[in-house]
Amino acid sequence: MRHTSLMAGLGAVAIASTGLVATTAQAGTTATSGDVTIKPATGPTGSGDVVVLADKGADLDEVVADVKAKGGKVTSVNEHIGLVTVSTSDAGFAKKARGIEGVRTAAAEIAVGRSPRMAAPAQDVEKEHHEVSETKKRTADEARRKTAKKGDSRDKRGKKVKTDPLDSMLWGHEMLQAFQARKHEDGKKKVVVGVIDTGVDATHPDIAGNFNHKLSRNFARDIPMIDGDCEYDGCLDPATVDENGHGTHVAGTIAAAQNGFGMSGIAPGVQLANIRAGQDSGYFFLSSVADSLTWAADKGVDVVNMSFYVDPWAFNCRGGAPEDNPEQAAQQDVTIETMERVLDYAHRRDVTLVGALGNGHEDLAKPRTDTSSPNFPEGVAHPRTIDNATCFDLPVEGPHVIGVSSVGPTKTKSDFSNWTTDLYSDEIEVAAPGGWYRDGFGTESYRTNENLILSAAPRGVLQAEGQVDEDGNITELGEALGVIKECSRRPVARGAERCGYYQYLQGTSMAAPHASGVAALIVSDRGRGGGKRFSADAREVEYVLKKSAVDQPCPEGGFQSYVREGRSEEFTAECVSKPGFNGFYGDGIVNALKAVTSRR
Repeated sequence: MRHTSLMAGLGAVAIASTGLVATTAQAGTTATSGDVTIKPATGPTGSGDVVVLADKGADLDEVVADVKAKGGKVTSVNEHIGLVTVSTSDAGFAKKARGIEGVRTAAAEIAVGRSPRMAAPAQDVEKEHHEVSETKKRTADEARRKTAKKGDSRDKRGKKVKTDPLDSMLWGHEMLQAFQARKHEDGKKKVVVGVIDTGVDATHPDIAGNFNHKLSRNFARDIPMIDGDCEYDGCLDPATVDENGHGTHVAGTIAAAQNGFGMSGIAPGVQLANIRAGQDSGYFFLSSVADSLTWAADKGVDVVNMSFYVDPWAFNCRGGAPEDNPEQAAQQDVTIETMERVLDYAHRRDVTLVGALGNGHEDLAKPRTDTSSPNFPEGVAHPRTIDNATCFDLPVEGPHVIGVSSVGPTKTKSDFSNWTTDLYSDEIEVAAPGGWYRDGFGTESYRTNENLILSAAPRGVLQAEGQVDEDGNITELGEALGVIKECSRRPVARGAERCGYYQYLQGTSMAAPHASGVAALIVSDRGRGGGKRFSADAREVEYVLKKSAVDQPCPEGGFQSYVREGRSEEFTAECVSKPGFNGFYGDGIVNALKAVTSRR
């Protein structure tokens, strides 16, 4: 997941605004979502913001009036879930707000305390291959030759399936039989997948043709303290930009266009909406996440992909963990109830919710002591005792979210992927290809880029990381990390760049979009209604996704050790199973072909 917060060691994305009011595609504009007016905030979100959650059934107008009477400046109101975001310089405002009649709870949205400017969250899991050795370097052409031999993009009759030039390198697509599925369903343009992430590069040649500008919005205003200098007026990036790269990679896996160029996605015929909730730095704060989900629900988005966790807590505990102070506990209570409300709201409007299970190599039924939270501000994290009954990794452990674990090319659970030993929880539903750099131990593929997931990348991000130079050429570092550049002699889509770039990443953040792509195919196959009303019951989509998944058994002996791959005993995972389900893979590895042919 992003951070990617969902993963231990992956950057975290914070959720800032809770009302639909947060940010829009362009500063100074006003957007509407249902009966909620969304206006741009008056200034950058900062650590002075407080989120106030009203009681269900409370008069929200009265709550807002009382908040203002106590000196709070209301910057956004999400009427659907009763969330009010307040700007204030009063350090004690949250406590005052909790005393207002009709208020369920209130807390600082981003930080309990202050912090110096922070560096971007580390992404050690997703970019583990950055440690690549000199002996493991392969040029793009060499990688193509190696992976092309592995590809089997043919139907049952042996006829070759039409693919794009880089598709032979997408082993995840092959595992899910995504290419064969296209003979039956490649995705309808009426179907929209919302990418709730760090943004999506709408100019990428493989994304431009499927990008829905009308439904794209940015709900995460840049915060200079953590994101650096603002690139756009009002610190609000356009909804066509991704300054991080995570969201663009996710989008490419879901629905890169099948256009004879670059790569294609799992569902290349559907549309993509950039519903941004993540900061440039990779934090996802509460109000931005809540606003993004509300927007998706009100605008008829069919599937949303959530490869992140809500910062600053890896686990939000009701009443806080025993080691947390009262304000920290209040912050977690606000997050839990807000997320429950907004996920319920989206589910009732038939949004299929897909979430990354997390990269902390954690048994979610028996979480270890959390030493990473709060991850903002810097230097205040402390050991926290996590009770599985009262603590939640959100959004993936929230209601109606389809949790996705990660597998490598050999279908082995990735060493970093979370799992569960509680078979009666809602923590995991399915598994999908997320990559595993250390897969293939004892073979030539061990510790090679091709074990990861290849997908679209913004040129600007690769240039900032030194993988592409100012002229657009791949550097020596980029070559080592497997960056690929593809150019077309003619525009691939309106508004697209002539050259597209692609990079390798791994993580449950990369597994979730494979499942989201299959979910989009299911909506395309089973959706009903004409025009804008075309949709599918989210419950049916989840049922088909799980029923069509291919069973993957537990490893022999019930345990998976990663010691030979260089991991400590802490990574050793116990796989518990019952008929048709286990704690590593849930109902199985998702399968596109079975999903769209199950009723034929």
